[in-house]
Amino acid sequence: MDKISVIIPVYNVEPYIRKCLDSVINQTYKNLEILLVDDGSTDNSGKICDEYAKNDNRIKVFHKSNGGVSSAKNIGLKHITGKYVGFVDSDDWIEPDMYEILYNALKSENVSVSVASYFKETAAESTPVTNMEHIPIGIVSTRDMLLYPLKRDYYMGFCGYLWNKLFLANIFLNNNLKFDENINYGEDVLLYIKAILAEKCVGVYVDKQLYHYYQRDESIAHSKSTNVKIDILTVYKKVEKLLNENGHSEISYWARGFYCHHASVLAEIVRGEIKNHLDDYVKTNKEFPEKFNRMQKILNG
Repeated sequence: MDKISVIIPVYNVEPYIRKCLDSVINQTYKNLEILLVDDGSTDNSGKICDEYAKNDNRIKVFHKSNGGVSSAKNIGLKHITGKYVGFVDSDDWIEPDMYEILYNALKSENVSVSVASYFKETAAESTPVTNMEHIPIGIVSTRDMLLYPLKRDYYMGFCGYLWNKLFLANIFLNNNLKFDENINYGEDVLLYIKAILAEKCVGVYVDKQLYHYYQRDESIAHSKSTNVKIDILTVYKKVEKLLNENGHSEISYWARGFYCHHASVLAEIVRGEIKNHLDDYVKTNKEFPEKFNRMQKILNG
């Protein structure tokens, strides 16, 4: 059995980390290397990682100052020794046979990437994610490996995250692929696209929910920060450029569509902020009616 390296970035997830780690160490696929990267946690997350490492020699813990999720995952990539690599977020958990199923699927089709669907988890309910359009059994072409994450609403179970996938490690190692440390939201999508393009990867899809994606209210995905939203805009501009430069310009409009969607989310946040402070804006611009008129056009747009 080939070794699988599992990268888990950790930051202030004390209430969730044990469930995550239990689900990984109890995998039916035993030949794992579990790389825990504590990104400067201020709670007991780092201590819990050390505790688990004492009881399981497959676990390696790296403690670093806080630098963001991308920098944490890059530490993991730097230390992988497995033939394959997977990613798990430290507030999520996985089915007991996830890596066995993904490994067998990948080997049976002789491809470099395998993908499975997932559950969306909240405190109230667990929802299995399914695809609106069917993904055929067998090998998924390079073009479709790029397209399915961009047609997210049609292929929700595929998505552009890394955590529901298993990769041949050399895709990252041979091409020196790393997470962009200037981006902390949408970093998965960007590196996934780079990985598929770097080796013109084909893959296989397993139509089964194997990952549990926990939706915390305080997670970065639910953040109203404009910096977070600008990150995802940057990602899709980079994705569009990569597709155009690598012979896939015929599908790059899907990246532009995603850019437009996230721009609209940012616009809603910004318009709300403008409304909250409009009285102050009016007071400070009484002598400049053209500025007020411009602001009204934006709000009424």
